[in-house]
Amino acid sequence: MATTKSAKATAKPARPRATVKKKTTAAVAPKRTRRAAGRRVAWEHLGHPSSAVVVTGGASGIGQASAEHLAEAGRPVAIWDLDQGAAVAVAAEIAEAHNVATIGLGIDVTDSASFPDAIAATTKAIGIPGGLLHAAGVSGPTQITAMDDAAWDAVLDVNLRAAAVLTKELTPSLLASGPGAAILYISSIEAFFGHDFLPAYAASKAGLLGLTRSACHTLGPQGIRVNSVCPGAVATPMLQPLLDIDGVRSTLEARTPLLRLAEPADIAKVARFLLSDEARFVTGTQLVVDGGLTAISGI
Repeated sequence: MATTKSAKATAKPARPRATVKKKTTAAVAPKRTRRAAGRRVAWEHLGHPSSAVVVTGGASGIGQASAEHLAEAGRPVAIWDLDQGAAVAVAAEIAEAHNVATIGLGIDVTDSASFPDAIAATTKAIGIPGGLLHAAGVSGPTQITAMDDAAWDAVLDVNLRAAAVLTKELTPSLLASGPGAAILYISSIEAFFGHDFLPAYAASKAGLLGLTRSACHTLGPQGIRVNSVCPGAVATPMLQPLLDIDGVRSTLEARTPLLRLAEPADIAKVARFLLSDEARFVTGTQLVVDGGLTAISGI
């Protein structure tokens, strides 16, 4: 009996109830740490997937700002622009600033025969493109009563036809790039309102919304998302001639609920989001980014 009591007495201190509780507490803390780390990783890698993005019109305005923000998120970028010198310069600046692979190419997006070579050069330089941002655009301010075939085609070919042909030509690359491939077109709130002097521009931007929906239907089952952004008044080189007219800028600002024009970076950040996995369930739609202008009127 003494031996049994001695054994029980020895066993009682060995039961580590307090220790078990401490272990449980210790096990919870790393879980919280891991979740926090996960949030940090998601923020630091905003812009995943890490595949390259082709940006047309990438040497100025919204295209340039978008390329910079994509590169900031770690994505290689191809700057395709009609101005070859500017495309090369912007690509070099982005590579130096963000330590990503870039290429600058002089591309006329109305020359669809040049696309295969441009895609091949882009792939060789920065990897298989997993994203397309069609930001190249022209306004062509001409009233419908003064419109001729050349004026109409000049706008539609850059703004709309190029987007459709590029989508077709880049689809094999987007499929080969892996999960997360996406396409984004820069449309406009003119797609909803139109403008007396911008019939071709308004038609082309409305056409991009139709192309978005159709391409989404075709490419969605293959894992490629397609969306559009509809900016309002943005302080870009395209809008600058209008802004240089006395009173125009102040009038536009007064008519915008946020009381200012957009900067290219305001659109670029939305473009980066829509091309990233953060928007992985967003496709076939358009996102208006206009400071509230369309909530009360058009431009």
